[in-house]
Amino acid sequence: MPVKLVCASHTPMMEFIHPPADVEAKARQAFKDLAADVAAYDPEVIVLFAPDHFNGFFYDLMPPFCIGLRAACAGDWDIGHGPLNVPEALALDLVQALQAEDLDVPYSYRMQADHGFTQPLELLAGSVGRYPVIPIFINGAARPLPPCRRAVQLGQAVGRFLSQRPERVLVIGSGGLSHDPPTPQFGSVPPEIEEFLIAGRNPTPEARNTRQQRVLNTGRLLAEGKGESLRLNAEWDMGLIDSFSQADMDRFMAMTNEEILEHGGRGGQEIRAWIAAFACMQAVGEYRTTTHYYHPIDEWIAGMAMVSADSVAARKEAQA
Repeated sequence: MPVKLVCASHTPMMEFIHPPADVEAKARQAFKDLAADVAAYDPEVIVLFAPDHFNGFFYDLMPPFCIGLRAACAGDWDIGHGPLNVPEALALDLVQALQAEDLDVPYSYRMQADHGFTQPLELLAGSVGRYPVIPIFINGAARPLPPCRRAVQLGQAVGRFLSQRPERVLVIGSGGLSHDPPTPQFGSVPPEIEEFLIAGRNPTPEARNTRQQRVLNTGRLLAEGKGESLRLNAEWDMGLIDSFSQADMDRFMAMTNEEILEHGGRGGQEIRAWIAAFACMQAVGEYRTTTHYYHPIDEWIAGMAMVSADSVAARKEAQA
């Protein structure tokens, strides 16, 4: 039952706006190096914790979490196409295991996975369909948000399930760290935008492009030190990475929406995906982390980070 973890920031801006060449080169090389590690590890299944950005989940029925029993790419930002390779029977076993622990986690036979899911699969696994993957949505955009302690509890329960499985598992957490994109907030936008937040699936190409251009403009302004987005917060980001490295789940059990919003911005709420992933890893057993990359990249509106973790027991076994 080997389990390995990779947590990484995602940003659809990568193919549209370019930071200084040396910054971009190092970020892309870090992804390539991690992809090589993933290929060498050759997981039999990936468990992927990720948020959504009002591309697959909407207020007509907004769950705090959701497990995809079948899933396909939402198509936003043209990242990923077609279905994800979901092992349906194993995903259903996970749902039932969580229910047995009194965690009422919704599940879907028609999940739409947006770039929060598809970009890490493209960058780390080579494609969305290369490996079997169980996608687990964690709401990090639509208020009211699930408390961070619930992300801890969910991750730990998933870890207990994985600890009983024979498969070689890669756990991925996708999101964050600090970033403040122009995500519309229900209750503070015009009625037509509220309607989009309620039922905006499968938008026209024109509507999708308009929305994406707004995000791109935010990145350009942030790089110029302009605009209304909260500045990226390297100090907060590195503190999070340290807490994850120390397996300090008490911090995340007590973390509030207000703290995240103040220090990490609207998009910082996606840290719940990392929290669930590391809680999952902790439930499997003691782990050691490696920070492969960190840099606050304004053009990408993201505190870009890549951190991996391996179980101490697995390392000892490999060295024996």
